[in-house]
Amino acid sequence: MPRVLIIEDDAESRRLISDLFRRDDWNVLEANDGDAGVELALRDRPELILCDLLMPKSNGFQVCRTIREQLQPTKIIVVSGRDYRVDRTSALQAGADEYLLKPITWELLSSAIERLLPEIPRRSRPKPAAERESTPARIRFWGVRGSIPVPGKGTVRYGGNTSCVEVRADGEIIILDAGTGIRLLGLALDKEFGPRSMKLTLLISHTHWDHIQGLPFFSPAYNEKNVIRVLGYEGARAGLATILAGQMETPFFPVSLRELPSHLAIEELKEAEFQIGKVEVRSKFANHPGICAGYRLSAGSGSIAYFPDNEPYEPLKMQLASRAGISQEEARDFAIAEREKMVEFLQGCDFAIMDTQYTDEEYTDHIGWGHSSLSSVVSLALDANVGRLLLFHHDPNHDDEIIDKMVERARALVAKSGKPLEVEAAREGAEILLGAKTAAA
Repeated sequence: MPRVLIIEDDAESRRLISDLFRRDDWNVLEANDGDAGVELALRDRPELILCDLLMPKSNGFQVCRTIREQLQPTKIIVVSGRDYRVDRTSALQAGADEYLLKPITWELLSSAIERLLPEIPRRSRPKPAAERESTPARIRFWGVRGSIPVPGKGTVRYGGNTSCVEVRADGEIIILDAGTGIRLLGLALDKEFGPRSMKLTLLISHTHWDHIQGLPFFSPAYNEKNVIRVLGYEGARAGLATILAGQMETPFFPVSLRELPSHLAIEELKEAEFQIGKVEVRSKFANHPGICAGYRLSAGSGSIAYFPDNEPYEPLKMQLASRAGISQEEARDFAIAEREKMVEFLQGCDFAIMDTQYTDEEYTDHIGWGHSSLSSVVSLALDANVGRLLLFHHDPNHDDEIIDKMVERARALVAKSGKPLEVEAAREGAEILLGAKTAAA
């Protein structure tokens, strides 16, 4: 049974927090001042300490410094009613791992514990009867455009916002990219959750503007109750946090990233496989300028692949072969091997959201730009036995009519192959249940 030490001089606050932990099968230790808390911490060595900031004898800053010097593995969460940036910064500098605001909810506290102590087993709570049946994953498109948002009469049906896809699976809310579509998603989440807190995970494919430019306008980031975890790989010349903060610096935006009141944690991914709750996630680097990744989410009801920016290797390698000092044959062999890796990554995927920015004719003039042609994506999905293909990252110069024609062309290629691949174009506002045959607008 894991142990938690609660250092809090207010008896009622201490009782309420203790009850939350006891209901989740924690062994609870209590102290009513800083000195008593330090003594208990050094004697019993709990896995977690919750510490108030303003207390008699030793204050929260002093407690953090003393405990951190002697108990390195112990995690410390400072819980305070004061929402001053200087207090938050000082607490973290003193050794705290997290700073949460009162009044505290178990949902917020549990999310912090899950991040800080993932090795501690969570007690499985019985679900309501309505939730006991396995529910399908739900996918909703909030932004489907590439490069730049293009609202207007020519994009009414497919939409003009840049990349953002919402996935609800196995109790998790996972957001794929933060293009301008994330603004509308934020408003919808606020309406759905009302005063309740929300826990979200944002997966960033890469930091080109059309995949991050909506983040400053994401309203849940401005609510102190919300927990937002941002995951992605390091940028080309700076870390992920530095890049995301850069677009919110004073010359560009009135609110800095560090001023956002939500509990927003930015983590740079180091592994190609990881978990978001019960959802298994695999990643693969795409053929695109800079650091860019695609993701495959595996939930109880099926699998979803997301590759918003990716270029086939063969045309690019063949064009660059002479400049790179390799033969045409070597270039072709390399391209074939890379394509086989992509086929393996997508193999058997139920639902694939793929970059199809260019028609085949357009692609010949855009080799090396980091995006795919229609026929190359259809061929890839057919070879990987994908169940359903969604054309995505629509070119800003493509109006609804051009996208309609691309869908027709893709379906003709599938019909010629004789395989049962379903093809549609991603449409802003469309919602799809994984395994369902039709999308509901």
